Amino acid sequence: MPAECFTCPARTAAVSCPQSAARAGVSLQDLASDTRCAKRRRGCSLRVPYKDGPATMKVLLLKDPKEDDDRGQDPYIRLSHPEGYGGLIFTSPRAVEAVKLCLEKANKTEAWETSLKEKWNSKSVYVVGNATASLVSKIGLDPEGENCGNAEKLAEYICSRESSALPLLFPCGNLKRETLPRMLKDKGVPMESITVYQTIPHPGIQGNLNSYYSQQGIPASITFFSPSGLSYSLKHIQELSGDSIDQIKFVAIGPTTARALAAQGLPVSCTAESPTPRALAAGIRTALQPHRC
Repeated sequence: MPAECFTCPARTAAVSCPQSAARAGVSLQDLASDTRCAKRRRGCSLRVPYKDGPATMKVLLLKDPKEDDDRGQDPYIRLSHPEGYGGLIFTSPRAVEAVKLCLEKANKTEAWETSLKEKWNSKSVYVVGNATASLVSKIGLDPEGENCGNAEKLAEYICSRESSALPLLFPCGNLKRETLPRMLKDKGVPMESITVYQTIPHPGIQGNLNSYYSQQGIPASITFFSPSGLSYSLKHIQELSGDSIDQIKFVAIGPTTARALAAQGLPVSCTAESPTPRALAAGIRTALQPHRC
């Protein structure tokens, strides 16, 4: 699987800066209707309106890069045997993209369309988030659980429904969190994980951040999309921000990332209620209010 299929050059953090309002790029409505704009550009921005006025501030969206897993596992071997599993679990769009690419690389698209897809659709296909659900639908599967919002809630949803003795197949990344597997294990729900993509730091993250800080100054807020994005960029952000880091409002895309921020001793000003552009924008607005609750 070629790395470029999963490398999003700017997938590490989201930075907002009031001083750059005049150069704001993408409106909130545009971002809300296009959850994957960052995968098509090195960076994208959205306008976050102040509650009491027309002023906007620029939010630079950056996300952590993904590459192919080099461990030699072949996901198709397991995907070609749906009879051995009770269903599928997808917790990220990248896992779905990896499965799709696996089918294409193995020249198994026809087999998927003619028989495998139907067999998997006779079972449950659990997902986290609307973006993941959308990609699952595009490969012909019927997702459920997308409104759970995070892995913990999805695990609860799965445990309330599963009674099969067959394991659920969980295509995931090499840095997957153990929350969902642990919760399923505790409830006696069998599951098998298979690594289908690898998370690595983008080589240009330091240069990109240096450029942003030199042009825009200290950001008003920084939003992290994942614990790995935090670990890859925090050192650079601390060095560039210096003592002014206390002025920055930190926002997390979800509870797992919020816990990672707290573990680093960073105050979490707000956590998005769900992993969607609209909920994230609302969280950023909340964090930037002068006198928020």
